Amino acid sequence: MNKTERQLAITLELQRTKLIRAEDLAAQFETSVRTIYRDIQALSEAGVPIAGAPGHGYSLMDGYFLPPVSFTAEEAVSLLMGAKFIEQRWDTAYGIQAKSAQRKIEAILPEAVRKQSTRVQETMRVLHPMGPDTTGMVRSYLNDIRNAILEQRKISLMYLKKMPGSDGKRSNQRVVSPYGLTLVRENWVLIGRCDLRQDIRHFRLSRMSELSVLEEKFRLPPDFDLNRYQPPDDRSEHVLVQAKSEVADKMMETLHFYIDRVEEHEDGIHFHFRVRYPEEIMHHLLGLGGDIKVMEPESLRVRMREMAKNILKHY
Repeated sequence: MNKTERQLAITLELQRTKLIRAEDLAAQFETSVRTIYRDIQALSEAGVPIAGAPGHGYSLMDGYFLPPVSFTAEEAVSLLMGAKFIEQRWDTAYGIQAKSAQRKIEAILPEAVRKQSTRVQETMRVLHPMGPDTTGMVRSYLNDIRNAILEQRKISLMYLKKMPGSDGKRSNQRVVSPYGLTLVRENWVLIGRCDLRQDIRHFRLSRMSELSVLEEKFRLPPDFDLNRYQPPDDRSEHVLVQAKSEVADKMMETLHFYIDRVEEHEDGIHFHFRVRYPEEIMHHLLGLGGDIKVMEPESLRVRMREMAKNILKHY
């Protein structure tokens, strides 16, 4: 942070906190107290109305706001909650910038708007499930991939697939031209062109390992637009499950992506799913125990029976 940036940050901090000591400013901006004194003097000479109270600290005169931006309480809450979301779900670099943005937004709010936005924020909270996509490794990959996208450089990685390939292995080496990142159902997903498959593929960051950014460059196709991109729907397999009404809500929540339609029958609620392969939802169905029954396809019924027998062996 250079001198100009630090002096602007000091002004914003004074505007946000109203009263702060030179020692606290020095600790926050990782500089000496003497440097803070010089910054305060420079700001005063430039016309910023700073008042100093010995033993208490510095403050800005009432009515002084910088920069001249006005937010309603609702706008302020939207920005602050958005910054909190980015701080939690993005990589460390953006998390730091989101925290900085929060301080700047709070600093420029008039007192009445700040109090109103604080009251609203006290009734709302941003939470996300703790899962593999919250790990430090994923956040590190997120930062590396984001930089690779901006620099248009290919990446190399080991990728763990859901199901074994024809060679019986679940992981293999991939070289990918990264086109964009998207957050899908709490999971960060990379969209890019895979050299191995010679086509656009999706890669969950939590299934990556040994990621490295290569020197090799790529060119983004001129017709590719991440905001308009729609992946092909390759869920062509049909699964029919009969469920008790007690677990219907849970199935709607956990398997909503796969649901094609839901029908009420005398013997229970029938869920029609569209999947890439039946085993894709098997672990969800096993977790519902005796409250569901797979009706189609027969291959999934056999797999469920085999899994149930294997579980029974342990008890």
